[in-house]
Amino acid sequence: MPVKCAVNGFGRIGRLVFRYAWEDPSLDLVHVNDLCSCESAAYLIKYDSVHGTWDKTVAPAEDEQSFKVDKKTVTFSREADFTKIDFAKMGVELVMECTGKFLKVANLKPYFDKCNIKQIVVSAPVKEAGALNVVLGCNHEKLSKETTLVTNASCTTNCLAPVVKVIKENFGIVHGCITTIHDVTGTQTIVDMPNTKKSDLRRARSGMVNLCPTSTGSATAIVEIYPELKGKLNGLAVRVPLLNASLTDCVFEVEKPVTKEQVNAALKAASEKGPLKGIMGYETMPLVSTDYTNDTRSCIIDALSTQVIDGTLVKIYAWYDNEAGYSKRMAELCNIVAAMNISKKKPGFVYK
Repeated sequence: MPVKCAVNGFGRIGRLVFRYAWEDPSLDLVHVNDLCSCESAAYLIKYDSVHGTWDKTVAPAEDEQSFKVDKKTVTFSREADFTKIDFAKMGVELVMECTGKFLKVANLKPYFDKCNIKQIVVSAPVKEAGALNVVLGCNHEKLSKETTLVTNASCTTNCLAPVVKVIKENFGIVHGCITTIHDVTGTQTIVDMPNTKKSDLRRARSGMVNLCPTSTGSATAIVEIYPELKGKLNGLAVRVPLLNASLTDCVFEVEKPVTKEQVNAALKAASEKGPLKGIMGYETMPLVSTDYTNDTRSCIIDALSTQVIDGTLVKIYAWYDNEAGYSKRMAELCNIVAAMNISKKKPGFVYK
C-alpha cells in the first residue's frame, strides 16, 4: 500500500513537490492545506508560468472542500493551525511541510504529538538538534528510522553541497566564499512597497527591475551537511529580475595546487558515477539560464567557466533550476523516508 501524504503550504515549492510526488506510486497524495481558495490551488497546480501546464486534468469541487486530479479526489483545507486538520481520519502518515513558516523543532513537534504523523519532510532548513538537514548525494547516509523529522535543506545548499563534496574530497578546502545569482522569489515585492515577509529593506524594492544584494544562508548552512567546514565558508546572494534558473559562483582556496583540467575532471567524474550521478550535471556547451528551466538536477557545472588562479584559488559556476531541482529532490527524499520509516520497503531512490 502506498503511504498517504499531505502537503501543508501550496506555494511555488509545495505545488512542484506535489507534481513530482504525484508520479511516485509509493506515495498517495490525499490532502492539501493552504490559506488560498481551493479554486486558486487547483488552477495554480495545473497552470504554471515557468514550468508549464501540467498534463493532468484538474478541477475544484463546487463546495471548495476538494479538487480532482484526473479522476482522483484530493481533499482541501484552509487552516492556519495545522493541528485543526484531522490527518488521522484521512490516514495521513507523512506531511510535506512547505509553508516556510515552521522552522523550529518545537513548532513542528505537534505534528507528532497531536496529529499522529509518523514522518515530516520540511522544504527549508531547520538548524536545530532534533532535525536532520539532508542533501541527497551528500549526507543521505545519515537517514535512519530515528530521523522522523528531516528537511530538504535549501535550494542553494542543494546546488552548493555537491560541489563542496567533490572539491573537499579531491583537493581539500581551506576556506571559501559563494555568491548565488538567484531569481526573484515571493519574499520580494513586484513594485516598491513595504515588505512584511523580510526585514531586509532591499527586498522592499521592485524585484522586476533591480539587482538586489541580500543574504543567503546556504554557505553557512553547509556546515549542517559538512560540520568540519564550520567557519570556513560564507557568502551572499544577488536577486535578479528573472523568474527561473539560478547560478552559484563558488570560490575555494584549496589545500594543494591544482589545474583547471584537474578540477573539471573531478567534477565530470562525480557527475558520471557514484552518489552524485543524476544529481550533479557537467556541461561543456555555452548555455544560458533559460536552458536550465525544468532541469531536475541539483546543480550543473558550467565547465567552460572553471578557473584556477595561482594554483590554489578555484572558481566554479554551478547552474540550478532553484524550483524544479529542489522540488524533485524533496519528492525523492519523501520516497526514501516513507519507505524507511513507514512502509518498510526498499526506497525507489538509492545514491551510492
